Amino acid sequence: MTFMSVRHGIATIALLGACIAGPTSAPAQDWPTRNITAIVPLGAGSASDLIARVVMEQVGKQLGQTIVVENRPGAGGTIGANAVAKSAPDGYTMLIYGALNTAHALYSKLPYDTLNDFIPVVALGQQPLVVVTPAGKYKALKDLVAEAKARPGALNYTSAGVGSASHFAAERLRFSAGFEAQHIPFKGAAEAVTEVVSGRGDFSVQLTATTLPLIRDGKLAPLAVISQKRASSLPDTPTAVEAGLPAAAVYVFYTGVFLPAKTPDAIVAKLQQAIVKAIETPEVQARFKQLGVEPMPGSQAEFARFFKDDVAAMVELAKAAKIPVQ
Repeated sequence: MTFMSVRHGIATIALLGACIAGPTSAPAQDWPTRNITAIVPLGAGSASDLIARVVMEQVGKQLGQTIVVENRPGAGGTIGANAVAKSAPDGYTMLIYGALNTAHALYSKLPYDTLNDFIPVVALGQQPLVVVTPAGKYKALKDLVAEAKARPGALNYTSAGVGSASHFAAERLRFSAGFEAQHIPFKGAAEAVTEVVSGRGDFSVQLTATTLPLIRDGKLAPLAVISQKRASSLPDTPTAVEAGLPAAAVYVFYTGVFLPAKTPDAIVAKLQQAIVKAIETPEVQARFKQLGVEPMPGSQAEFARFFKDDVAAMVELAKAAKIPVQ
């Protein structure tokens, strides 16, 4: 998936300018001269953590310095994000996260300014989400939508919790198709998926990595991938675009790299280039395939514009879906 294809779908969000970055300086040309810390504001084993570790190992080789991945969870990811926002803009502390956009939409009082305290550097990749239902219940997404419209509010969908990727993606799908459904939030993806396998949940929109084993075992039926193109891990499953719901494919769950505002241009550019090269290595490509991660090619400026548009889109979606702001 490219940034241009995703941004084309966000019709209601105005195109914003390129990212903010500080002036270059002589010391920036020599960066890095010591270890770099990559903060993941989630626990070990999370999607962002797994992606960060495989990519940063290769980035360290590109830069000739060790990159230490540090998990700093808490307060919905805002503790770790704030630590990066308040760190020195010297390139030695970066943020690797996939929910800066939704945190902005969910929390009324953040300790940082989402759009002004960070420089979006590059997207490491996206993990496609897939609409799953109990095996044998529906043949195609259109059948689910048809029943939901015929019985307003009778169907339910499960999620990994209020404000989770599965919640936002399902709401985006629901609005795109124009139907009502009851939201049943759980404390994690495993519980949400189990509810659908049992038949008590009518559908869920979950990461492909979470659902693949159950799909392969015939316990879940994949109806559509929430993406502009088919997922390599589910090549026979149509996209939401192919199913006639292109607006649903606007939602993307991605992991990005961010630096503190005022980090010199030269450092931003050097880090971005090193990450792009790292992602292209056979080691990262093989691990991405195992994790179901799809690369999101694009320049630093494209990612910066995409991120700003995406933040605005998440705010609008949260308002439309009446997701409570904390």
